[in-house]
Amino acid sequence: MPILPIDTGRYGTLEMLKIFDEESRLQKLLDVEASLALAHAEVGDFAMADAEKIASMANTKYVKVERVKAIEKEIKHDIASLVRALSEVCGSSGAYVHLGATSYDIVDTANALQLKEAVEVVEKRLAVLKKILQKQAAMHKGTVMIGRTHGQHALPITLGFKFAVWGYEVKRHMERLSECKKRALVGKVSGAVGTQAGLGEHAERIQQLVMKRLGLSAAEISTQIVQRDRYAELICIYAMIASSLENFATEIRELQRPEIAEVFEAFEATKQVGSSTMPHKQNPETCERVCGLARIVRSVAAPALEDTVTWHERDLTQSSAERFILPESNILLDYILSLMCDIVANLRVDKEKMLQNLNLTQGRAMSESVMMTLAKKGVNRQEAHELLRKLTIQSALEKQNFKQVLLRDKFVSSKLTEKETDEALNPKSYLGTAVKQAEKFSKT
Repeated sequence: MPILPIDTGRYGTLEMLKIFDEESRLQKLLDVEASLALAHAEVGDFAMADAEKIASMANTKYVKVERVKAIEKEIKHDIASLVRALSEVCGSSGAYVHLGATSYDIVDTANALQLKEAVEVVEKRLAVLKKILQKQAAMHKGTVMIGRTHGQHALPITLGFKFAVWGYEVKRHMERLSECKKRALVGKVSGAVGTQAGLGEHAERIQQLVMKRLGLSAAEISTQIVQRDRYAELICIYAMIASSLENFATEIRELQRPEIAEVFEAFEATKQVGSSTMPHKQNPETCERVCGLARIVRSVAAPALEDTVTWHERDLTQSSAERFILPESNILLDYILSLMCDIVANLRVDKEKMLQNLNLTQGRAMSESVMMTLAKKGVNRQEAHELLRKLTIQSALEKQNFKQVLLRDKFVSSKLTEKETDEALNPKSYLGTAVKQAEKFSKT
């Protein structure tokens, strides 16, 4: 009976959901058991024929989710249930299933297999988002708009510059994730408290063979579990990525407000409904969904950090939390990344409204440009700042165009010609390196 919106199909991409569904999870656990049996046989602990039998039966075609659950209902232990279910279908070879291992040799190594696949999907999604932002940065490198600080008009920028800022943020997340993988994506075969005692004289070789077959690295050392600082680092990076996505989505939501109306997320006019009662509504619903789900992704960072704490060589406090936080963090992050790719790729941009908004302050947003022009004429920068502060206030109070106020001022008019004043008040003339920076990112 589906309850949570991931289970009902509301959230999540098919690609990521497949990695974390019950059958895929069971198969990963069976893959570890198969690799363990083959490793034992390779070092001579039992016959290769028995190991090959275990490996051939370690498949969800033979070991069914329903059977494992039925056993667990009786014995109250998930991995012991898996071991029994696999042993059942292996005949006499079943005696060698799980030899020398503890439950979390299987669980943590299966975690690494799942997370390896999941991180690859997240990395792919980040790369697509970066590419989309590069395309948009190139397209809009010269699209002039007002930059805002504290929600107020500041100085002119370009939309391409804004996309470049976002793009470099995405690039940094890609670097963080790549660096984190060598620490987070590790397995282990170290036994009940990490000493490998149950694995015998070939313990280190067995761990090496298991990991090689599975395409993983082994933890340098572990107790009964892989230490959870590894997962905490990965999930904290996920939380940071989610925060960036919420930041981008929040900016789009703000810019879509009718009072600003500069960029808009796509709206399917022929079918899409914005409100059940207000026919005119075209809400930034997808951006709002990104923001809401980003908060869920961030929320799982807290239990991930708390999971680094364990009693002695292990306790079971991590287990229940991780059944939520590992699938949730990957499924929801991948989903909102896919949403953001669509949002940015299909943004509607109103260049004319951007130019109209530039003029809302009647030229006062160009006061720094005028100040710097006066400074080049030899005027003390501090004195120019104070003069222009007073003149901008006068312009606002009198609701007069800033140019007219400047031309009436005897000191300013004695230093600047009307042509120089016009140039200083032209937003396109005061973009600094914004265009160049957008171009640079688009080619990164």
